[in-house]
Amino acid sequence: MKISGVDIRPGNILEYEGGLWRAAKIQHTQPGKGGAYMQVEMKNLIDGRKTNVRFRSAETVERVRLDTKDFQYLFADGDMLTFMDKETYEQISLPKDLLGDAVAFLQDGMDVVMELYEEKPISVQLPEQVEAEIVEADAVVKGQTASSSYKPAILDNGVRVMVPPHITAGTRIIVDVNTQEYVKRAD
Repeated sequence: MKISGVDIRPGNILEYEGGLWRAAKIQHTQPGKGGAYMQVEMKNLIDGRKTNVRFRSAETVERVRLDTKDFQYLFADGDMLTFMDKETYEQISLPKDLLGDAVAFLQDGMDVVMELYEEKPISVQLPEQVEAEIVEADAVVKGQTASSSYKPAILDNGVRVMVPPHITAGTRIIVDVNTQEYVKRAD
């Protein structure tokens, strides 16, 4: 579906110069001289490249709709991850780098949403928050309790996060997958 350059919104998938791009940030600009344009920061869904493009209001761009399907993560085999379609039970293997940093939070049996373009996997969306266990936490430094201070801790998946002083090793916490930050203590 063709849309005007000024109708682009963050999260839109665009077909641009033969590739699939996700609009990350947009800025609408109306200079005093000349026509209005939309400054769009885009990320390539295939290879992860980023680019900034100006779209004038008269320009049109192809907006792509991706199909989404529910999958379940099964196991890792070297650099490949195996997922199972929850409807047809078919298995599919994808390279680890398709998930980026989020691969550390992948857990056996985790439900994920896969985005497909023409039946080809483009990206894998993990749940926004996952539960993890602290395996190592630094001691609290005395005298730092006046302001809200955080201390470094290492999760069971090897990821380093900053946690409040009351969190100790062995505590289960909820972590935001995208920002890799502490959210709250797990119940």
